[in-house]
Amino acid sequence: MSTRVITTTESFTRVVETPGDKSISHRALFISALAAGTSTIRGLSNGEDVARTATIMRQLGASIEVSNDGVMVTGPVEGLRASPETLFCGNSGTTIRLLLGILSGIEGEHHIEGDSSLSRRPMDRVAIPLGLMGIQISGEGEMLTPPLAMDGRKSTKAITYALPRASAQVKSAILFAGLYGDGETIVREAVRTRSNTEEMLEYAGISILSTNQGEGRTVSLTPGRPLARQWNIPGDPSQAAFFVVAGLIHPRGDVQVAGLYDGAERLGYLTVLSRMGGSIERSRSDFGLSLDVRHSPLRGTTIYSTEIPSVDEVPALVVAACAAVGESRFVEMSELRLKESDRFAESVRLAQALGSKVVVEGDDFTVTGQGSASNFLEIEFEAPDDHRMAMASAVAAFCGRGGVIHGTESVETSFPGFFSLLIGPS
Repeated sequence: MSTRVITTTESFTRVVETPGDKSISHRALFISALAAGTSTIRGLSNGEDVARTATIMRQLGASIEVSNDGVMVTGPVEGLRASPETLFCGNSGTTIRLLLGILSGIEGEHHIEGDSSLSRRPMDRVAIPLGLMGIQISGEGEMLTPPLAMDGRKSTKAITYALPRASAQVKSAILFAGLYGDGETIVREAVRTRSNTEEMLEYAGISILSTNQGEGRTVSLTPGRPLARQWNIPGDPSQAAFFVVAGLIHPRGDVQVAGLYDGAERLGYLTVLSRMGGSIERSRSDFGLSLDVRHSPLRGTTIYSTEIPSVDEVPALVVAACAAVGESRFVEMSELRLKESDRFAESVRLAQALGSKVVVEGDDFTVTGQGSASNFLEIEFEAPDDHRMAMASAVAAFCGRGGVIHGTESVETSFPGFFSLLIGPS
């Protein structure tokens, strides 16, 4: 287990370029491998999670090479084929859940595994709709945790499916399985989640229609094979969240972030932080979204999970809540319990370690802020195989009174170089 000693600095001025968006990077690899021909991907995330996806696509028959122009992915003309090897997804929930949709239309037997953290995460939410499409998946226990086994088939049954809870990963798995369908596949979501899969499949020539309905959306997909394309991956807004919070709560924070993906479902945390009083200026260009962030006194607010469908940015928002004046209430955060760690419990533990009072009521919790990061306690925190908890606790220590963070190796899964950007070269 890696440990980082975090010390504070008098000022915090940074120009930040985050890695290529992780969600888009996974999908660019999947779609390129499904296509016949060669696609070029520029700006691909260099994290371990995306590397797992690349390795698995090679196992299924795609050619992936790195060149000066980017990452070249060539899908076999005859299509991907089953591998006799186990498909190891490491710590990546996106890899395993989307992969199940991809494998649905690849004839043969497939075996899928993950690391100890991923092996605790439920896959029944994907297996249920894929079961309706004629694909049977077996795993451990009622929640079907990995390792998993499944049989792919040439064609899947087209279904209409209403997601019982917001999940871009489940939606994407169904849509990928629908590429092999015997008719139109329709997914309905009550709360709109990130639309990367829909946007990218349409760009790759798939007939897909997305219609907003109130707070939700209906997506209809006609079966087909994607076309080879050139992909330019923008910066990851979820990774930027940690530097945005650091810029707001550090006593002399001044942070600029450029080139981020500008999808509405990925930017809810910015709305929350602005509502808390954060000084965040947004500007847009052909290169993506840019942010100019400056230290601001924050005040408590109510944060609903529907504002942040993936809840990925909640650990960073908890740190902001600890630095705010007044109470911040996090509402309907049950999805946090099913991430790389139980982020619900870990977020509560982090807030308490910083000296904040926390009250838990069912799937809600309320953090009483300390008015300033300078009031944080010096912390020693163990991040349990969870990159976002490691980064959130590091930001809290850096902007507060310092501390020791254990388990920081998990950050390599998504943001290599995070610590050198936060605290400077070691």
